[in-house]
Amino acid sequence: MFTVVLRRFQNKWKSYRHRFVPWVVFNLSKNEKTLRNVTERSKDKLVPDEEVSRSLLTLFRALFRSHGFHQRQFQTPFMPQLTSEAEQVGGDPVCGQDAMLQTLGFCIERKPSTLPFAGSGVFVTKGFVPKGATVAMYPGTVYQPYEPILLQSIRNPFVFRCIDGILVDGNDKGISRMVFKSCSGRDRIGPFLTSDTSWLTDTPQNPLAVGQYVNNCSDERPANVCYQEYDVPDKFPIELHQYLPNVNYSQGTQRRLRCVVLVSLRDISAGEELFSNYYTIVH
Repeated sequence: MFTVVLRRFQNKWKSYRHRFVPWVVFNLSKNEKTLRNVTERSKDKLVPDEEVSRSLLTLFRALFRSHGFHQRQFQTPFMPQLTSEAEQVGGDPVCGQDAMLQTLGFCIERKPSTLPFAGSGVFVTKGFVPKGATVAMYPGTVYQPYEPILLQSIRNPFVFRCIDGILVDGNDKGISRMVFKSCSGRDRIGPFLTSDTSWLTDTPQNPLAVGQYVNNCSDERPANVCYQEYDVPDKFPIELHQYLPNVNYSQGTQRRLRCVVLVSLRDISAGEELFSNYYTIVH
């Protein structure tokens, strides 16, 4: 019995140690070669930010339409170039998985992982993911390197560390959940929500917002997606911010909102589970 419990703990620790902030900081500082390799891999983005924006806006536009809004009510300079793509979704209202399939050509869902003792994982359930596609988003509260996160990080395997020290807390329970909901309500601009709290539930309105459940790769299951840092551009339509599953911890942060997306490293077929390398971050 003890051996089984110990093996279960070891497997879980191997899966999540790369998200445990003190472990990551200690090992990166201890191993300069690892830090250098991570930095070298981060020089060139796999997918340009403009392409990431286009994918997100195409999906968000479809979700926006499905909620009964109309583009003519909230015209912004950045939206006309995306009109024809968004309207290809069709006349009937669509939502969630339907919008994803029709705009991006695939669906992803959170399901029990194929890895022993790993808990949840993320799978491609419909369609086909081409190489270089934006497959998922890592939701959560965004902390600058100087902001406090000690209490939130205790027993929290969902704290993601970007190369520049920015942290994204993707935990949907406990104090992390309360912090996100508080910050999201604080930042509302008139009738517009500036972030999406539905990722805290089992049915996120933005179906991409399950990236925190993508498991770490192994020798038997190599990575098929990688993390890529994405700063939301200033011209991102305010009415579509309601689908962004991230919010800044501090109000008035001068930097653009940091998001982390997961990008496919190869073609991925329906039925495959997504695996990432927690050390591979494209800056």
